[in-house]
Amino acid sequence: MFGSLQSHSTHKTTFFLLLSLSCFSHLVGANIFIYGGCSQDKYARSTPFEGNLNSFLSSVVSSSSQVSYNTYAIGNGSSTPPEATLFGLYQCRGDLQMADCTRCMQSAVNQIRWVCPYSNGASLQLEGCYMRYDHNNFLGVPDTSLKFKKCSKSVNKDVEFFERRDDVLDDLESAIGFKVSSSGMVQGFAQCLGDLSATDCSSCLAVAVRELKSLCGSAEAAGVFLGQCYARYWASGYYAELSPDSPHGDDMGRTIAIIVGVLGGLALLVLLLSICRKSSH
Repeated sequence: MFGSLQSHSTHKTTFFLLLSLSCFSHLVGANIFIYGGCSQDKYARSTPFEGNLNSFLSSVVSSSSQVSYNTYAIGNGSSTPPEATLFGLYQCRGDLQMADCTRCMQSAVNQIRWVCPYSNGASLQLEGCYMRYDHNNFLGVPDTSLKFKKCSKSVNKDVEFFERRDDVLDDLESAIGFKVSSSGMVQGFAQCLGDLSATDCSSCLAVAVRELKSLCGSAEAAGVFLGQCYARYWASGYYAELSPDSPHGDDMGRTIAIIVGVLGGLALLVLLLSICRKSSH
């Protein structure tokens, strides 16, 4: 009888453990750091710009519970000193639910303060969301410059792989906003910033696809992030979050990624210990 009860408890513990791990990895996955960029110019504490930045970061979190993309021009008026003006935007990946979008943006807000302390301009890309702010107005300005690229060390020389990959990339070039595509063994997705027209989005993604083929060759998984769009593909069973170890990453980005990973590990440990305690009673 005791053995039967112990077996039932073990199965229950395993069930809740797997469920918790699944939920935890889903939430943490969207918050994983990919890249960040900071301006050299700094603002002083307790200045009007700092107040506008705090307002922007707060608005991003609240707005992301309603819409997945938004832009801001704070202090852009004749009564505000030019040095206090802030322009900003955020965007969540197109397949995220609103609740997950908000969680991702909250993580982005927390991380950007670490990545770019007191910077007049900063950008941050996580797995599931992106944000940027700057003292200068960048909204609507075309930008296809390369921000980050990641190519897997694993390569594939199979002819069918290249055919399927090219089918996916050709399909992604037609994306308007967010698009997922698959062809046989290859999957991928792409996204443009929310204010790009269909023509500008296609133009940006054409550059991204060209960069993917040029920079990553026969890699089984790859991602390229430009100023206003990104495109990614991977062979079936190979998809993994990108990490900031490309030449376009930086030491600060690696440090933040490590910190976030450690905090995530601690949170998981606390969660597992809590589940084990409950299952033992």
